Amino acid sequence: MIEILYEHPAWFARLFEALDARGVPYRRTHAASLLFTPDWRHDPAARAAAPDLLVNRMSPSADRRGHGHGILPVLQYVASAEAGGVRVINGARAYGYEISKARQMALLADLGLPFPKTRVINAADQAVAATEGLRWPVVVKPSVGGSGAGVLRVDREADLRAAVEAGQLDFGVDHLALVQEFIPARDGKITRVEVLQGRYLYAIDIPVTGQSFNLCPADLCELPEPGQTTAPAAPVELGGNCAISLPSAGKRAVQAHPPQDIIDAVIRMTDAAGFDVGGVEYVVDDRDGRPYFYDLNALSNFVADAPAVIGFDPWVPFVDFLVAAHAEASQRRRAVAAV
Repeated sequence: MIEILYEHPAWFARLFEALDARGVPYRRTHAASLLFTPDWRHDPAARAAAPDLLVNRMSPSADRRGHGHGILPVLQYVASAEAGGVRVINGARAYGYEISKARQMALLADLGLPFPKTRVINAADQAVAATEGLRWPVVVKPSVGGSGAGVLRVDREADLRAAVEAGQLDFGVDHLALVQEFIPARDGKITRVEVLQGRYLYAIDIPVTGQSFNLCPADLCELPEPGQTTAPAAPVELGGNCAISLPSAGKRAVQAHPPQDIIDAVIRMTDAAGFDVGGVEYVVDDRDGRPYFYDLNALSNFVADAPAVIGFDPWVPFVDFLVAAHAEASQRRRAVAAV
C-alpha cells in the first residue's frame, strides 16, 4: 500500500488519477488531521496498518489555507514512519529543509554555492539591524513559506522601519524570518530546475517583475490574502497558471536549458538535502551576471501544461518512480516479516 500525505487535494489530482489508472493501491492522508503512534516499529496495530511506501507531499504554505497546524507535526509523522522502517519519499531530512529557508541557506553555504546575503531574525525589532552590510533593496520572508507567501520587498531603510512599526513583517509558523538581499533578475526571469531520483528532469524560466513573489509554475497555486483562509481541505481554485504579476499579458513559463555546472550544483544540493524529487530556483544577478540559488522546494507540482512547455508529462516518470519504489518497499517488508 502507498500512502499519499498531502494538504492541497487539487494540486495532486493528476497524481491520484495516474495511480488510479495503473490500479496501484493507495490511501490519502490529509496532513491537517493526523492520528499516529510515535512507535510504529513496536506497536503491532501501527505496524500492520503502516504503508509500504509513504509519499510526503505536504506544503509549507499550508498555513495560508488554514492548515498551518499540520506543517510542523508532519515532520514528526514522517520521522516516526522512517523509524518504524517505512520507506518515505522526501522524508524527514528533505522535509526539514523544505520547511526552513534558514537551513537551506546554511546548506548552500556548506556546499560553497552562491546565495543572496542573508540574516535570520525572530523579532521585528531586529529587522533594521539585520540589513547592515546588505545591499538594498532587501526582502523579508518567513523561513517557513511557499508560493511566495509572506515575502515583502523593501527598497529603503525608512520603508523597512515603517513596515516594522506597522506590523507588516511575516514571521510564519515558527516565528523565524530571513532578511535577504533582493537580486534583480537578468532578462526579467528566474529559472527553476527539477530533479527526480538524483537526476535532472527539466528546467523552466519564469518571468518576474520584482514585485510579486508567487512564482509557482503549476495550476491552482493562488494563495489567499494574509488573514484569509479557505475551508479545511478545500482547494484554492484558479483557472490558469498561478497568479503572478507578469511583465506582459499572456507571458508564462518556458522551457529552459541551464548550463551543466548549474545542473550539477542543483543535484549536489538536492542530494545533500535528501530530496527524492524537488526543484531549485536560481536567479542571475543583472548587476554582476552571477547565478544565485535562493530556494529549495521538496514539493514539486510540476509546470502547468507540461507537454506544451517542456515536451513531456513529468507526472509519468514520477509515478513510474513511485511504482518501482513501492514494489521494492513491499518486497523488503515481506522479507523482514518472513524472518
